[in-house]
Amino acid sequence: MKTKKISSNVKSSKKKTHPFWSFFWLTFLFVSLWYAWYSFYAPSNNIVWENNIESAQKLASNSDKNIMIFFTAEWCSPCRIMKRQVFADKEVTKAISEKVVTVEIDMDDPNAKALVKQYNIGATPTTIFINPQGKVMDYAVGKVEKAKFLEMLLSI
Repeated sequence: MKTKKISSNVKSSKKKTHPFWSFFWLTFLFVSLWYAWYSFYAPSNNIVWENNIESAQKLASNSDKNIMIFFTAEWCSPCRIMKRQVFADKEVTKAISEKVVTVEIDMDDPNAKALVKQYNIGATPTTIFINPQGKVMDYAVGKVEKAKFLEMLLSI
């Protein structure tokens, strides 16, 4: 009985990828990294943010202004986009300084739990306009575009 010897010289065949795919994945990586950076980038602006509602109420009463409370979080990408597209705009900054005292509340701050519960905040960003006594005048849940924000701000 003859036994055939099977050759163990099996060549591993590596297919060379088409240059298109290398370009595609490199471009995909670049665009993904750029978008991640862009989503969390928020330029500085000239808005003075209070972080205490009591001091904001005193300041609003003394200056005959209402209060804008902006509920945000470090991880909130739409909040960052709103800060970049709305709050960094010069027209918005001017209107804010004339009309309201601004308060920025971090949803993850344990000291903010009472305020979050008081205004029944369930999502970020949430923008609430109140009078100095705390009565809600207008609000928006989610990212607000510049035109809508100015409309809300000028109507209070």
